[in-house]
Amino acid sequence: MKTHRLARVSEVIREVAAETILFQIRDPRVKHTTVTRVETAGDLQHAKVYVSIMGSEAQQAKGVVALQNAAGFIQSKLAKRLATRFLPTLSFHLDEGIKKSIEVARILMEEKRRSGELPPLPDGVADDGTGLTPRDRYVPAEDADFEDDEDDDEDDEDDEDVEIADGSPADAEAAAIDEAGPRDSDEQTGTTGTATPKS
Repeated sequence: MKTHRLARVSEVIREVAAETILFQIRDPRVKHTTVTRVETAGDLQHAKVYVSIMGSEAQQAKGVVALQNAAGFIQSKLAKRLATRFLPTLSFHLDEGIKKSIEVARILMEEKRRSGELPPLPDGVADDGTGLTPRDRYVPAEDADFEDDEDDDEDDEDDEDVEIADGSPADAEAAAIDEAGPRDSDEQTGTTGTATPKS
């Protein structure tokens, strides 16, 4: 089979497997599972689905077993999307690539610390491969930047000034009306008191 068609089939398998695991399989053992890649045989009879599972080695092993038990269910979903003469038989495998990349990153960080490019870690602190010390990964509240809060306070003061400015013309108009007293039209219509009937 042509390489580009085989790659398309592998991508469809990866999408269907990922969607089914995420939305339709209720087994708690397959939580935190990511489908990383799929390797499909040239005759489309078999496909290896590689997954990454967060957790301990025991949890990862249980997750792979659970996925293998659900392989038939995933294949039934695949049959609705894949229009080929043969439906690949799925087998699930733990992808060691992510674990190896983390290990390589940790080794590189150790070499940089030995060469002096990075500061050494405190005693008793393990290197997680990020190159950051616990102090670098966590910023206490007292060291946080609160400039935004000061800006908010200035905005509040501006709002108060706006409210006062908006209220001043209304207050001045109300005071002018009080000093002028009732209008003639009010006296004629009797709005300020009881109207006297005409004789």
